[in-house]
Amino acid sequence: MSINQAVQSLSARVQELKPIIETEEATKTAFIIPFISTVLGYDVTDPREVIPEYTADVGVKKGEKVDFAIKSGDDFRFLIECKKIGEPLNISHANQLVRYFNVTDTEFAILTNGEVYEFYAQLDAANRMDEKPFMTLDLSNVDARIFPHLEMCTKSKFDFETIVASAEQLKYISEIRKVLSTQFKEPDAEWVKLIAARVTTRRMTAQNLETFTKLVETAQSQFLKDEANRRLRSAQDFDDVSTAVEKSPVEEKQVEENVVSDGVVTTEEELQAYSIIKAICCADVPVADIALRDAKSYCAILFQDNNRKPIARLYFDRRVPRIGIFGEEKSEQYFDLETVEDIYQHADLLRKRCQILKAE
Repeated sequence: MSINQAVQSLSARVQELKPIIETEEATKTAFIIPFISTVLGYDVTDPREVIPEYTADVGVKKGEKVDFAIKSGDDFRFLIECKKIGEPLNISHANQLVRYFNVTDTEFAILTNGEVYEFYAQLDAANRMDEKPFMTLDLSNVDARIFPHLEMCTKSKFDFETIVASAEQLKYISEIRKVLSTQFKEPDAEWVKLIAARVTTRRMTAQNLETFTKLVETAQSQFLKDEANRRLRSAQDFDDVSTAVEKSPVEEKQVEENVVSDGVVTTEEELQAYSIIKAICCADVPVADIALRDAKSYCAILFQDNNRKPIARLYFDRRVPRIGIFGEEKSEQYFDLETVEDIYQHADLLRKRCQILKAE
């Protein structure tokens, strides 16, 4: 089983069993032990590799334990501290993990609640666990970009130097992305001044700063939409080429006849919304698996053209257009739309729905 298959399988298991897990011990049994076994590749039945309730000889409080220690021969590879599923992860609530990290010769630690796995190293100072993780695996929203880095941590591919180099890169990229995300949402004065200095020689008085703050916010918003539209056009071009190749003239005629016979007309707005949803969801599922099926009362967006696997419904034949987005139990959340582009505001829900359908 590949690393991505193992992660996707565990992700589906977490989403299925999460509602019935009530204790830390149940979390370990249902999710964390399978993670150690199927994702990291260690034999959880071999105490030479996986030591539960590990106690160090010196340097920690009496009776204090760490949930799991993973070893290879005499070398520690990971220390793992576990919390109950759903419990927020905070390094300040894992003091024993920090103390064990400092008194053992381990280089890496994992703090987890069974759904989110935070990987820590000692990049900032020798023999001291960093305050921030260098990598986070969230099984409710799996980012495929971390698979190569996660694979370096597995038993068969473990290489200390490679992981350290990767960890440093991941940590700083993650922090930079957080800074950019914050500045794109609410740019601070220093950010505005930095950009303004590239486009004007005006002195940044309080009034000019206020003016340029609004300009920067507008420009950044337009930039994000432009990038989304560029990606949308790429997805549309791919879809157009695929359609041109796959459909014969006879099939085209049959489609046209069906539209006329059932009285359903797919509007330009619905087609635009369909294209936007494809652009959003193509990060999680193939574009070809996102289908449109129109009806008189709504326009359905389906996964693999299966009406039992709805992604969303478009209700555009009404005074205020709205979109209905499906959740885990096929419950539908409704959102009014001022413009078709407002669908981008609900990208997270659309992506999460696709991830659920893909895991089924």
